[in-house]
Amino acid sequence: MKSHSIEPRTFGELRNSPWADSPLRGRTVRDEIRANLVIRLTSGEELFPGIVGYEDTILPQLVNALLARHHFILLGLRGQAKSRILRQMVSLLDERIPMVAGSEVNDDPFAPISKYARDRMAECGDATAIAWLQRSERYVEKLATPDVTIADIIGDVDPIKAARGGHLLSDELTMHFGLLPRANRGIFAINELPDLSGKVQVGLFNIMQEGDVQIKGYPVRLPLDVLLAFTANPEDYTARGKIITPLKDRIGSEVITHYPRSVQLGMEITAQEAWTKRDGPQIDVPDFILELVERVAFEAREDKRVDRRSGVSQRLPISVLESVISNAERRALGLHERRTVPRVSDVYAATPAITGKLELEYEGELQGGDTIARELIRRAAGRVLDERAGGADLGRIVTWFDQGGALKISGDERSEVALKGFGVVPGLLDVVSDVGLAPRGDAAFGVAACELVLEGLAAQKRISRSEELGYTRAKPERREPGYGKGGISFG
Repeated sequence: MKSHSIEPRTFGELRNSPWADSPLRGRTVRDEIRANLVIRLTSGEELFPGIVGYEDTILPQLVNALLARHHFILLGLRGQAKSRILRQMVSLLDERIPMVAGSEVNDDPFAPISKYARDRMAECGDATAIAWLQRSERYVEKLATPDVTIADIIGDVDPIKAARGGHLLSDELTMHFGLLPRANRGIFAINELPDLSGKVQVGLFNIMQEGDVQIKGYPVRLPLDVLLAFTANPEDYTARGKIITPLKDRIGSEVITHYPRSVQLGMEITAQEAWTKRDGPQIDVPDFILELVERVAFEAREDKRVDRRSGVSQRLPISVLESVISNAERRALGLHERRTVPRVSDVYAATPAITGKLELEYEGELQGGDTIARELIRRAAGRVLDERAGGADLGRIVTWFDQGGALKISGDERSEVALKGFGVVPGLLDVVSDVGLAPRGDAAFGVAACELVLEGLAAQKRISRSEELGYTRAKPERREPGYGKGGISFG
């Protein structure tokens, strides 16, 4: 059925077409997904494009669930690509399938389940109009909330429809079908399953097992053909008992998702998702800034002041990187520069993109989100410095600060001026060049690299940094007359 021009438009045409004898006819949606998945696996085609870091963990489990024709649940914290995976399931459906035109539940012309379709077929016979359902129309998603009702999911009696059609309220033709029947012959996904009330969950498992529902006390048999897919937070799913046992028992597979297992994988995801291609000044983002941004999320996931049950979404480094680039862009526009390189100071400017994504424990609330965000950035800078310049001799730099040197440079200073300021610190420019953080002669990269080295030293407590004084010696004692001679402030 590659061409719309030859698609049958009546049941008679469909019955006499290749579709009638095709193995595609009569397959359940789970058989259909399984068959298309087998073809993909055999050909080596990528199953879920854009899903990074799950190749050896989550995707094999999900594939097994689909091959077993299971309803399944993705169990994981926020920002672990659960919804994206569900939406990509659509690609495993056939390109299009026939249905009785006008049916609310996508009736198969060869096996109609609704009274409307049965009556239509009996009345019109071979002249019954046929429509073609696209794969994109066969995916229905619902975010579960406590106020979702049986009427929303299953359906309800429609008195207006009954009055207009002259039907009794017990007549199936008076029913207004909910989201689940409308997803017949497709995929029905529910995000945050535990938030559904118990009676709605009862309606779900009854559909899954027997296909029977009751709407306003009237029994209606709906042998729905649907793949059910759910997502949930593990805290809600396992500890609070919000999923009723019979429903949990009918979910065939439980797939537990996770955050990126390595910084490199996290960087790949962030680079893929973040909006980095901008009009205007050329923006060159150093690898060590990309790593620093990603390590902020890794540090947050390990910090005891951050609520681990809530998790730290992968959206955090994505938003931070976008904010970092925006701050560098703002500086370039203000200075009329055609090229800019994001710096560590730009990461600090992105703290609003961090604080809004952290759920803090009591201790964290006392300290404040902004304070914790800055600590996370500094710790991340220390890790990046260890990774990229761990063997470098930084003693001359530390000695200069220990002897009273101090340096404060504005984050909005021009690269050439800022690099000149960093140049007063003995050995700093040599270090960033020798370890490959910045090429000699590139002022913009040099400034970013110098900031990384000094931030890393501050994280290691070998020097100090404050908003008021800039970079100074570690734990400075009470100022004596003459302290800070040689201190330089730029901007």
